Amino acid sequence: MTDADLGSPRAQGPGGTATSGLEALDLDQQLALTGERTVPGIPAENYWFRRHEIAYRHIAADCAGLDVLEAGSGEGYGAAMIADAGASSVICVDYDTAAVEHTRRRYPGLVVHQGNLVDLPLAAASVDVVVNFQVIEHLWDQPRFIAECRRVLRPGGRLLISTPNRITFSPGRDTPLNPFHTRELDAAELTALLVDGGFEVEAMLGVVHGARLEALDARWGGSLIDAQIERALAGEPWPDELTDDVAGVAADDFDVVDARDAEIDESLDLFAVANRA
Repeated sequence: MTDADLGSPRAQGPGGTATSGLEALDLDQQLALTGERTVPGIPAENYWFRRHEIAYRHIAADCAGLDVLEAGSGEGYGAAMIADAGASSVICVDYDTAAVEHTRRRYPGLVVHQGNLVDLPLAAASVDVVVNFQVIEHLWDQPRFIAECRRVLRPGGRLLISTPNRITFSPGRDTPLNPFHTRELDAAELTALLVDGGFEVEAMLGVVHGARLEALDARWGGSLIDAQIERALAGEPWPDELTDDVAGVAADDFDVVDARDAEIDESLDLFAVANRA
């Protein structure tokens, strides 16, 4: 079972715009699926890719006219979406050499730096928004990373973080189910991390299955996720029906709910919106 099978898009180290999505890619355009990140263009990986894509879709328009840093940019598709939505500038930082080289090649309109997320290669107060999607769970020193985000943000700047909800992602476990994760968080823990780091949490959101995915859950014995993972663990080939169902998932099949209106602990992923205090 790979990290991608468990829904994690990228691993971090110690401490002209382009379109994005599930378009057909030549092999020399596609970042290898090593198990450390999700990538577009692989039908069997499509559920996880779309589950991450919905967070970018949710915030892309709000980044128009702003200077944005994606801290932990992975394949680069998310940063490209933000750029396409009209951001004034988009800077990417990622630790992985292969990911950095791929992003530079496939998305030449982006500025991409190789660097450590707990020592960001940016000047203080240099960006309006920091995006960190499905990355913080990989970091050993999460408070130091939050401090770095605060340093590079301008006064009033916004930090956007998504991460797997520990309660639903690794239920009943003291250590993460995903071997690439160092520390997973629930909503209360993520809130405390942000507040302790000098941020005001504007909203705590959650990513959940919409009606179409709920129907697919029912079709696959209660969980489309488990249907994928069980076959990966067993090394079994997927039936055509499962391949087709996974390949057909769209970002719009996920809903984003607010903790003020829904039970946030039941969400699949958490999505925090925080402002630099």
